[in-house]
Amino acid sequence: MEKHQELLIALRKVIRAIGLHSKQLSKTSGLTSPQLLIMLEIDKVSGINSSQVAKNVNLSAATVTNILDRLENKSLVSRVRNTQDKRKVSLYLTEDGKAILVKAPQALQEHFIENFSNLAQWEQSQLLSSMERLAEMMNANEIDAAPLLELNAMSASSISNANKTDAL
Repeated sequence: MEKHQELLIALRKVIRAIGLHSKQLSKTSGLTSPQLLIMLEIDKVSGINSSQVAKNVNLSAATVTNILDRLENKSLVSRVRNTQDKRKVSLYLTEDGKAILVKAPQALQEHFIENFSNLAQWEQSQLLSSMERLAEMMNANEIDAAPLLELNAMSASSISNANKTDAL
């Protein structure tokens, strides 16, 4: 087998692993990876606002707002408006939200980060360099992406930006 075929197979395995984990997460908790990531952030900093969540998880404010709407509709997150300054809204997990977090499997990127952190510094640098080069070779280095290991984690604006990049 040629090297490029071996590389494409390895890429396909990574994509497949992400897809399988996304299905498992959805099946066991009813959440997507971005939803889980946002809930974990709210759990970490109870009373945080949505713009800070967006910054901390590296997603657009619009994407976070859409996800928060869905989480609020599922009664997993509550938004509490400040009584003195109506513009300020704090985020909290509901009891149902806390219960789901306890049962939710570890986010795939958390497992990845643990394993990646255990590598020697030179190996981490080598992997990062190789993946950046691979993204460049696939004309993907301009695509906006959050540090989420999920196939459908891209927001509509990210897809739109990717399409604009493709048109150039």
